[in-house]
Amino acid sequence: MNNRIIKILTIFLILVGFIKSINADELKPSNGHQFNFFSGVFDVNNDIDINSELFGVQHSNEDLFRDTLFGKISPITGFMVTADADTYFYTGVQAEYKIGKLNLTPSFSPGLYSMGDGKDLGHPLEFKSEIQLSLDFFGSKLGYSQSHISNGDIGDKNPGADSYMFNFMKSF
Repeated sequence: MNNRIIKILTIFLILVGFIKSINADELKPSNGHQFNFFSGVFDVNNDIDINSELFGVQHSNEDLFRDTLFGKISPITGFMVTADADTYFYTGVQAEYKIGKLNLTPSFSPGLYSMGDGKDLGHPLEFKSEIQLSLDFFGSKLGYSQSHISNGDIGDKNPGADSYMFNFMKSF
C-alpha cells in the first residue's frame, strides 16, 4: 500500500510541476477557466487487489460563478479514468466557501460510468458527491478530496465506490 501512495504522489507532483511550468512566467489574471488535475485511489474501502489508481481533470468557468444563499455556486464538468480502464464523465455543481486561504468545496455530479477491468457499479448512470479542502498557494490551489460514487439504487445492484484524491487547481 505504501508503494501505491508513493507512486500516486510522485505522478501527481510531476503533473503539478509540468502544469506550473507552462504558466510560470505569466502573472496576468486568468481568463476565467479553472482546471482541477487530480490523482488518487478509486474504491479505497475494498481490498488492495480490487481498488486502483485514478487520474482525472475537472473544469469550471469562473465567469459562471454565482453568489447565492448557499455560497459561491458554479457548474463543473470532468472526467476520470482508473488504472483498470474504468471511466466516469460527469457534469454538476459545486459550492465554494472561503475561510482565508482555505477553501471548502462540496460538489454533486451525475455522470456516465463505463466499467473497464475494474468494479461493476451496477448502472451506467452514477452520482458523485465530493468534499474538497484546498489551500491557496502562489496563484494556484493544492487540495485533498474524498468522493463517493453510487447509482442511488436505480440499478440491480449498488455497491458504490469511495475514493480519495490529491488536487492541483490552476486558472488559465
